[in-house]
Parts: sequence; structure tokens; C-alpha cells
Amino acid sequence: KGIEHDTGRRMTEVLADALPGRPTAALSGPNLSREVASGLPGTTVVASRDAPLDAVRAAFHGPTLRVYSSRDVVGVEFGGALKNIVAIAAGVVDGLGYGDNGKGAIITRGLAEISRLGVALGADPLTFQGLAGVGDLIATSYSPLSRNRRLGELLARGRTLDEALEEIGETAEGATTTPAALRLAARTGVEMPIAEALDRVLHHGVPPQKAAEALLERDPTTELSSTGDGD
Repeated sequence: KGIEHDTGRRMTEVLADALPGRPTAALSGPNLSREVASGLPGTTVVASRDAPLDAVRAAFHGPTLRVYSSRDVVGVEFGGALKNIVAIAAGVVDGLGYGDNGKGAIITRGLAEISRLGVALGADPLTFQGLAGVGDLIATSYSPLSRNRRLGELLARGRTLDEALEEIGETAEGATTTPAALRLAARTGVEMPIAEALDRVLHHGVPPQKAAEALLERDPTTELSSTGDGD
């Protein structure tokens, strides 16, 4: 999962070049790997335009994992990649002690950014209301098992990016997905103020509290708009 840093391509696009003529599929959802490996119940969605979805779904479906199917590969992949950006921001909220109201706000407005960019790149907006969108986002933003949420928390508590990643000891994809997503946003004319604020924290040394204050000081606007101008 993720976005290829230099090109902005999704992983199924990368695979299509590496394995020409082979069908590809994307699987995403609220699937924290440790819980899946432990046999805890969960759900996921598999998406493909060229693979036999019934067969792919059957390969993963089991007594503790319910698998849904979709044809919206773009939405499923971007949901899985972009949610890591918002999860880091949610961790920053945790680390700054901004409470559940602040966390609810950052997750909801973060989902709006995910949806705007995804739709601009060809995704079905309904996908972001499902498992690969809000489902994955909630799990990743709240779970103590989430590396990306933990990264944000450590940054808010004064660690540098390198220090935080070393302490986590595993990859936190959102750190590299953030600038890649912003390049796509610039290309498509989509505003992503949360991602922009997070990028300044991750890669430009802006203190998390100052970035959060700058977000709160933005001019008021409509919450939801069919024209996409709410931010």
C-alpha cells in the first residue's frame, strides 16, 4: 500500500508495470496486522478491475475475517494510503492533550481531505464512507497498535522525526505519504490544510502546537459543500 514517492502512482499501477498481463487487486480496511494475526474478528474490502473478485474474496474470507468486494480500486488504495496522514495528525492531538473533541475534529476533517483528493483522482466518493475509508481511518487513528498514531504522539511530545521512528522501530508510512499526497493535491488543485500542517511538522521543523494553532486560526468556512470548497 501507499503512493510511489516520485511518481504518485498507486501500488496496483506499479505492479501492473512490474507484472504485465497479470491481474491485480488491492485489499484494505480496518486491518491492524496484530489483531488479524491473533484471530480477532474483522472486516476488509478487496478491489480490482481485472481480477476474479469472487475467487479473491474467497481466498481471504474466513471465520474471523469478513471480506467485501469493490470495483473502486482507486478509492480503496487511496483510502488505505491517505488515512496514515490523518492518523499521525490524530496522534499529535493525543500527544498535545487536545481531548476527544479535538480528535473527532481532526479525523472528520481529515476524512474530508482524503475524500476530496481521492475523488479528484477518480475514486467513488462512497468508498470513503466504507471500510477502506472511515473504517480504516477510525481504527488507525485510535488504536495503540497504530504506528502512525504513535508517531504523531511522539512528535507532539518533543521527539524529532528520526527519534520517533527509531523509538517505534517499524515503518510509519504516513511520514513519506504526506509529501507524496501534497504533490498530487497540487497537481489536482485540491486543498489539504491538515496534510500541509503535518508536512511542516514532519519535514520542516515546525513545532506541533504551532501547526495546530495555525489550523485553528484559518478563516471559517462551510463544513460540507457539494462544490468541494469546504476546508
